[in-house]
Amino acid sequence: MTNKHVKAGTKAVWAGEKDYLVHGATQVPVVLSVAYGYEDMDEWYDVAIGKRKGHIYGRNTNPTVQAFEDKIKTLEGAEAATSFSTGMAAISNTLSTFLVPGDRIVSIKDTYGGTNKIFTEFLPRQQVEVVLCETGNHEQIETEVAKGCKILYLETPTNPTVKITDIKRMAKAGQDAGALVIVDNTFATPMNQNPLSLGADLVIHSATKFLGGHADALGGVVCGSKELVEKIYHFREINGATMDPMAAYLILRGMKTLHLRVRQQCENAITLAKYLQTKEIVEGVYYPGLETHPNHDIAKKQMKNFGGMLSFSVKGGVDTVRDLLPKLQFANRAANLGAVETTVGPARTTSHVECTPEERAAMGIPEGLIRISCGIEDIEDIIRDFEQAFKHAESALQV
Repeated sequence: MTNKHVKAGTKAVWAGEKDYLVHGATQVPVVLSVAYGYEDMDEWYDVAIGKRKGHIYGRNTNPTVQAFEDKIKTLEGAEAATSFSTGMAAISNTLSTFLVPGDRIVSIKDTYGGTNKIFTEFLPRQQVEVVLCETGNHEQIETEVAKGCKILYLETPTNPTVKITDIKRMAKAGQDAGALVIVDNTFATPMNQNPLSLGADLVIHSATKFLGGHADALGGVVCGSKELVEKIYHFREINGATMDPMAAYLILRGMKTLHLRVRQQCENAITLAKYLQTKEIVEGVYYPGLETHPNHDIAKKQMKNFGGMLSFSVKGGVDTVRDLLPKLQFANRAANLGAVETTVGPARTTSHVECTPEERAAMGIPEGLIRISCGIEDIEDIIRDFEQAFKHAESALQV
C-alpha cells in the first residue's frame, strides 16, 4: 500500500494482508505449522538463505506474523518491521542487538518500569554505561549525547506520568553524535505519532497494548530501516523471542479498529482529565492534551492527538487509592493498558511494580499516583462512576 494519499484508518484495515489471503478468504489465516516443506532442494536452500521469499521454520518467520509486521510497518512509514513475543522482548532484543561492553546509552528517568530495570540493573552488569537524564530536560540530554553514546533511547509519552520529549530535537542531537535513536511509541500509537518521520531510527511498540486493543494477546514489534531491522531480526531468530501466530492473528484483527478505538480513547481521556482537575481530592492531573501540561506545546507539535493514557495523584496517597479504586464499577483494576475497557491502577502494582518505593520516588512517581487507560465506553458513564467513587474516598479521608 504505497499510495501516499491513503489515510491511516484505511491502512489499519487494509495494509499488509493481501499477500497472505488464501482460497478467496477475506481474512489472514492463522498458520500454525512449525515447519515448511520443499520438494526442490535448491528452492529450499534459496528460501533458507533469504534469496527467495518463503518460510522454513516457525521460530524464524510465519505467514500470519509477517502479515502483522507488514501492517505495522505501513502505519509507521517504515521499510521493515520484526516482531517479538512481548513488548519487553522487543525492547531487550533491540538493545542487545546493538550494545556491547564498553558502550554508552543515554535515556530518560521516566521510562516504563521494565525498561528502567534494564537500564539500572542488567546493562550495567554487562559493562554498558547508562546515563538517565531528567525527562523533559532537553539541554541535559543534548549535553550527554554530545559526549558520545551508541544509543539514545526515548519513551514519549512516558509511562505512567505521560511526560513528553521533543523527538525531532532529540533525533537531531542523536544523529549529530552518531547515535542510534530509538523511540517507544506504545502510548501514542501510530495513529497519533510517527517517530520515524521526526528523525528517529527505530520505533518500538508493545503490541499487547493499543495495537491489539483487547487484552488477549502478547506481542512486540520494532520498525525502521531494512538494514537495522535485519540486524534485530537476526538476534531475535537466534535467541527465540518469536511472536506466536495466534497472537499475531488477534493483534491483526484488533488493528482493523485501531483508528476508531484510539479516536474514542483520546476523546475520553481529555474529557476525563478536565473532570479530574475539578476534584479537590486530586492533587495533580497529568495529560499532554491539557494546556497546563508543561510540554503541551511540544505534544501539540509532534502528535496528531494526545492519546488515551493519563494519570492523576490524590491526597492521602496509598490509603486513598485503596478506598477509591475498588469502588469503580466500569474499570478493570489490572496491570494492562490500551484495551477497549477502561483500566486503572497505581504505578506500584502496574508500570513500576518491579521498582522499590525509593526507586519510584526518584523517578517522580508518588505512591498515590493512579494511571488510567481510557476505554471506548460512553464517557458520561465513566465520569459518573468516578464521581461516586470519589465521594466514598473523600468520606474516608475526612474520618
